[in-house]
Amino acid sequence: MWRRLIILVIIFTICVLAFSGLEACELDQTQYGCRIDNRQCTCAYGCRSEFRYLTRKECQDALKGRSGDICSANNPCLNRGACIQVSQMPGYKCRCEGTGYWGNRCQLACPEARHANFPYECIVI
Repeated sequence: MWRRLIILVIIFTICVLAFSGLEACELDQTQYGCRIDNRQCTCAYGCRSEFRYLTRKECQDALKGRSGDICSANNPCLNRGACIQVSQMPGYKCRCEGTGYWGNRCQLACPEARHANFPYECIVI
């Protein structure tokens, strides 16, 4: 019975994650922009809040230390979490998947799978 419940929770979590990516931002909130993702500039179209830099040059200047880069100057992500710069405060987002940790800064150890509120960052596929 527990095994079946755990499988259902994992399937539900995966479905929520898959469908949450379908939500788009308002048309007036989309733009082409760049962000620092694992010490590289990633540029694409998307929601304004996801891209701190308007151009690749601006992003590359940040990588070279010519402007503030919170991810490389003082990486706020713990336990091998990947830091991604975003324009919303606090200016970064930590990606914790595959580290065994979760939380805003990858500071919390993943619980056992039988917990009801199992964080998606802790799912191992």
